[in-house]
Amino acid sequence: MTSLMRNVFAPHLDFTDLYGLLGNIVPSNLDMVIERKGHFLFAEWKRDGERLSQGQEILLKQLAKVPNHTVLIVHGHTDNGYMNVYKFWKISKGGGLSVKGDNVEDFKDYILNWFLDAEYNL
Repeated sequence: MTSLMRNVFAPHLDFTDLYGLLGNIVPSNLDMVIERKGHFLFAEWKRDGERLSQGQEILLKQLAKVPNHTVLIVHGHTDNGYMNVYKFWKISKGGGLSVKGDNVEDFKDYILNWFLDAEYNL
């Protein structure tokens, strides 16, 4: 399968030059964003052994509080042209986590249901 990424060899962003500019606050990037009719689905992906930084956790919990925002944390990767999802969680408006699935098909189903909810305002 051909990758839909424009440049699969693009390096990760390096924010080293911004360290200290805002105290101990540094930028964070998001791995996935989908918008449909004013509804947003965000996801942060983590591989084995990777953890959310404190700043990422704060950012994601704050995003989850915003109306029409859904935020997921995904344990998995998309290496070598294949998506692997081992488990994924939704962050509630109150900041709690709930498991939503533990494989790629669950993840696809979740995204499709999110899209249908946004499309038809369910």
